Amino acid sequence: MEERHGAPAIDGATALDRRGDVVSAVGSAGGWDWDLPGNLLRFDPPMAALYGVDPAEAEAGLPPECFYAAIHPEDARRVRIAVAGVVRGVEIFLRSFRVIAPDGTTRWMEAHGRTELGDDDEPARFKGFILDVTDRRAVEERLRIAQSAGQVGTFEHVPGFATASVSEQFCALLGLQPAEVLPIRTINWLVAPGQPALFGNEPRSDGETFYSEVLVERADTGEHRWIARRGETVASGGPAGVRHVGVIYDITETREARAKLEQLNHTLERRVQEEVVGRMQVEEALRQAQKMEAVGQLTGGIAHDFNNLLTVIMGNLDMAVRRLGPSDARVERSLANAVKGAQRASALTQRLLAFSRRQPLDPRQIDISRLLSGMADLLGRTIGEAVRLETQFAPDLWPVEVDPNQLENALVNLAVNARDAMDGKGELTIAAENVSVAGERRATDPKPGDYVLLSVTDTGTGMAEETVLRACDPFYTTKEVGKGTGLGLSMVYGFVTQSAGHFAIRSAIGVGTTIQLFFPRLRGAAPVEHEAEQPAGEQVGTSEAILVVEDDEDVRAYAVEGLTELGYHVLEAADGASALGILERVGKGVDLLLTDVIMPRMSGRELVDAARAMHTGLRVLYTSGYPRDVIVRDGRLETGVELLPKPFTYAALAAKVRDILDRA
Repeated sequence: MEERHGAPAIDGATALDRRGDVVSAVGSAGGWDWDLPGNLLRFDPPMAALYGVDPAEAEAGLPPECFYAAIHPEDARRVRIAVAGVVRGVEIFLRSFRVIAPDGTTRWMEAHGRTELGDDDEPARFKGFILDVTDRRAVEERLRIAQSAGQVGTFEHVPGFATASVSEQFCALLGLQPAEVLPIRTINWLVAPGQPALFGNEPRSDGETFYSEVLVERADTGEHRWIARRGETVASGGPAGVRHVGVIYDITETREARAKLEQLNHTLERRVQEEVVGRMQVEEALRQAQKMEAVGQLTGGIAHDFNNLLTVIMGNLDMAVRRLGPSDARVERSLANAVKGAQRASALTQRLLAFSRRQPLDPRQIDISRLLSGMADLLGRTIGEAVRLETQFAPDLWPVEVDPNQLENALVNLAVNARDAMDGKGELTIAAENVSVAGERRATDPKPGDYVLLSVTDTGTGMAEETVLRACDPFYTTKEVGKGTGLGLSMVYGFVTQSAGHFAIRSAIGVGTTIQLFFPRLRGAAPVEHEAEQPAGEQVGTSEAILVVEDDEDVRAYAVEGLTELGYHVLEAADGASALGILERVGKGVDLLLTDVIMPRMSGRELVDAARAMHTGLRVLYTSGYPRDVIVRDGRLETGVELLPKPFTYAALAAKVRDILDRA
């Protein structure tokens, strides 16, 4: 390792002299003079008293073993080793150890000594003194505990000395083994390149304070940590005249927090802007939710009665067309226009229910690529020959669970909108791919998760930002009067969100528009088995008995007449109680119960529960213009529920009834 910082060194004898100067004012607990060639040890009176020997004998000379007599047994071995080093020529002796006083108490001593060489340059005398540091050690221990708890290390350094007195926590902060004295060179070696030294640049005037922050590399782990050094220059009686005392502590977390705060302050304006935008997006989402709730309440309030009226109108128009036969072309045209008007009114109600997410869905596991492939001809006819249709399906698309009929309706709506945006010519691309959304999100982003993303992109005129924000509002349209209801995108938006998906618009003026539909991945799905479509057979009855329960007299009359015409034996009831009476009379003679959902006193669901308690396995077909939550849970038809939505045509009634009766 290369040397990073150093400090001037001085010889050991000079160091001992200076240390003696420093401690002289404190006073020693005793001194010794060891004649090494004569193998004779002398104590001064204070040291003789400490060791419990006669002062006269101590002055005359004692066996060298007396030096170890009072030393605590646990410390004696390492003191012997240190003394052996002195005898072999080590010049400086500095050790802390415990002695057992004559009164039995244990005292901590700090011994300072040095050797003197004889004429033969061999160690001749070993002199020194000891200090009683018991009280100081107690204070140091309390300080050590406080330093460890507070993660603060202390130091003391005399200018010119090559070492510094340090605490155990000082060493711990730098990743060093515990020591009482450390070389300045070792300490400065840990300082990162380009950083000021921890020691070597302190002020020399009494009372001056100093502070620095230094990046160091811990000796044990190599981790870089920021260390703060704070201290003061104190007058001293030694040759240097001053000494430096102070503390170090780790400020890595503080500096990181400071940097983060500076970064936050630096980016405050941008973050405030983002927060404002996010709040506006949330408020817009809330307004959209409130709007949907209002439209939903309005639509739900009229849907039931309105669809009953449309059922009667469409049903009777249908019967009139079928029974009229060859007649005046103008009459046929008038009837056809009336049927179209009724169908448009029905579509309008369904789109409002879809937007407000109140339409009953029948979700199933589907393969989107297969569904889209099957729609290619329909979409081609819808957009016309002047619009080029391109499909792009990623391999191995994840399965999803959606209502296939509603998805087809949504795609047809999007294709029509795209065609109109391109004035009937351009390029329409329908793509499907797997996407995963993770991390932070805006209010306009999908929730984190896996999705199949269905994108419909056109090369039309595009939309301005304010248009995009209102594009899904019910009845909002940029088309000319009479060329759009403003419910196409509203219906798609409602269907996607009701399917637990996410709807997004990407558009730019002069570039085109992309509508994105995110459908959640269906996990744990079994492979979809595709059965070959069977040609529709005759949809007439074979004398099966059908009980029609409908509180609206006109709707009931239409259904009864249609089923009778189809060849079924039809029974009818105006409410649930009357229907149960009929079932009780005829027993198991009823093959199918066709019931409205919303009826006074007893709902269709309550009727079915009571009827199946009487006749287990009774087949049921519900019919409703707005079933609310009677047979729907979370916007989905309950499992096993069959529904014929109002308004229904003669053909739809015939097909649905025949389908249920023909099932095993």
